Amino acid sequence: MEQDQHQKITTRHLRRAAYLYVRQSTLRQVFENTESTHRQYALRERALALGWTTEQVVTIDEDLGQSGASAEGREGFQRLVTDVSMGRVGIVLGLEVSRLARCSSDWYRLLEICALTDTLILDEDGIYDPNSFNDRLLLGLKGTMSEAELHFLKMRMRGGILSKARRGELKSPLPIGFVYGPDDRVVLDPDRQVQESLQLFFQTFRRTGAATATVKAFREQEILFPHRLRTGPHRGELAWGPLVHSKALQIIHNPRYAGAFFFGRERRHGKGPGGHCLYEKLPREEWISLIQDVHPGYITWDEFEENERRLRDNALALGAERRSPPREGPALLQGLAICGRCGLRMNVGYNTYRGKLVPLYTCRRDRIKHALPGYCQVINGRTIDEAIGRLLVESVTPMAIEAVLSIDDELRQRGEEVKRLLGQGVERARYEADLAQRRYLQVDPDHRLVADTLEAEWNQRLRDLEEAKQKLDEEKTKVAVLCEEKRQQIRELAADFPRLWNDPRTPDRERKRLARLLIEDVTLLKGDCIDIHVRFRGGATRSIKLPLLLSGPDARRTPRQIVEEIDRLLDRLTESGVARELNSRGFTTGAGQPFDAHLVRYVRETYKLKDRYTRLREIGLLTKYEIAERLGISPRTAIQWHQQGLLQGTPYEEGNRFLFQTPADNLPLKSKHKSAWLEGSANRMTCQAEFDN
Repeated sequence: MEQDQHQKITTRHLRRAAYLYVRQSTLRQVFENTESTHRQYALRERALALGWTTEQVVTIDEDLGQSGASAEGREGFQRLVTDVSMGRVGIVLGLEVSRLARCSSDWYRLLEICALTDTLILDEDGIYDPNSFNDRLLLGLKGTMSEAELHFLKMRMRGGILSKARRGELKSPLPIGFVYGPDDRVVLDPDRQVQESLQLFFQTFRRTGAATATVKAFREQEILFPHRLRTGPHRGELAWGPLVHSKALQIIHNPRYAGAFFFGRERRHGKGPGGHCLYEKLPREEWISLIQDVHPGYITWDEFEENERRLRDNALALGAERRSPPREGPALLQGLAICGRCGLRMNVGYNTYRGKLVPLYTCRRDRIKHALPGYCQVINGRTIDEAIGRLLVESVTPMAIEAVLSIDDELRQRGEEVKRLLGQGVERARYEADLAQRRYLQVDPDHRLVADTLEAEWNQRLRDLEEAKQKLDEEKTKVAVLCEEKRQQIRELAADFPRLWNDPRTPDRERKRLARLLIEDVTLLKGDCIDIHVRFRGGATRSIKLPLLLSGPDARRTPRQIVEEIDRLLDRLTESGVARELNSRGFTTGAGQPFDAHLVRYVRETYKLKDRYTRLREIGLLTKYEIAERLGISPRTAIQWHQQGLLQGTPYEEGNRFLFQTPADNLPLKSKHKSAWLEGSANRMTCQAEFDN
């Protein structure tokens, strides 16, 4: 048999190189299972004994510490396959098939290439020619057994892991804030600053109700957040940095913070294009293990469930059924409005009305789900938000004093928490500065390279300490001033909640947060009118009916009551006088503009109202020509007599345009005027008599 194996080696094989492939699955095996590594390197002597020279033997050991389950990431194996395909290799040496590959696809690909290039394969049992049917069959069986062996190894390891996980005894990496005690039990991190940072995190999320708002609060207060380094030379050490949104979500979703053990939250379902494993998140009922109250936590399980519900409500990407957190826009019912027809959450858009943003509540169920052209409902929210605001003012005003006390306590607690955390940061910086000083003082002064490095580190720690102190002093001043100002403003506004609600300086986000404290949801239904059904937290309900808003042209049309008022005022005032009277009463046009003479004339002509001239003529007033003819004087004299108060006139337009009342017989005229008037009267009587005859 040995002679047959040697006969497989020809001069063609000996002219090419002999490749020795060395691999261990993990770095731990490399350091602990040294005998296996030694046996693999010993195959080099086997190659020399078969006729290859020392220069022809190429050792590939780049894959030490790499798993053979796949060719991905194994640069040594890929190099081996490349050189075999180029015809540079006469024989491939490996301790066993499992060293070369534990995946059938990788193994059979190597066999095919070796067969094409007439390359031999050697393991601890012998030499094989892939072109020989018997050798090929044996190599295939060995490859299949190697893959099956890997499967059984994984199954045994997986079984042990699952058994421990179901009992809650599996030791797994812990999130920040937890460590393993001497008895391998999970306990809270003994670092008090780490504990209080996490407590502040959950308090802030409880107050803001959104992960983004929590990150924003930490950033505004310049509070650093702890994390453990997972890689690198400082692996396992505690580091501090800004809180990021992804980290906030990880903490909120992690049941460990509620004192629960869990396992199997994700399931692997294949690999991606780059060879990376793909995982899918499983619903809680499909987790392998979830055991509550296993170790101390930072929150209760009920609070964990509430936090999960809040995040689901805030997830806008999950659809219109979800409730969104309060945002910057003025829509009071954003995230609270429910369509009265289909029962889904309504979306919010905005229109501009008189220079201000006005909410528009829309339900797009038919448009999105059924690809229909229209909307389920589109409701203008201008009057709706005003009605809800009035309802909240009526409901909240009796509780204003109680709200002030709770807000006052919260402000005090938040201020003290921030100062305590910054104070702990100063203590940590002082410790690190003292430690750097001790290291510098203990070094040999003659070893200048080390001494210079330690001195620079000491100086950096001193700068960090001064920066932490400065930040603490600034925060103490800022927190004290802000808290006192806020408390004073809230005390002043406590008895006058309507002024707080209607104050233009109150942010829209805060109004919406106040609304969510009291309102569970608001159902809107548009028909002949707008039906509003408000469901308060606790179960109480209120219903409101509002008239439909007018269309654009109708909304800009002058209201009917103002038109009627103009009609009445024209009986006694000119168009300019009517405009002044309307403006003094606070009336405006349909477009919201103040009145002037031109606008009054436009309304009069549009609605075909009688002008003032016609009204005065209908009650018997005379023009200047008629009064002059009746008195036997010139029109100019009539104007002069009116200016002197001898004739009574009523203006019908601006610019000395009057109509005159019929004069009485006892008109009090001066002597020359009276004689002229009497002479004119006599002449008229004579003419009248002649005409009668």
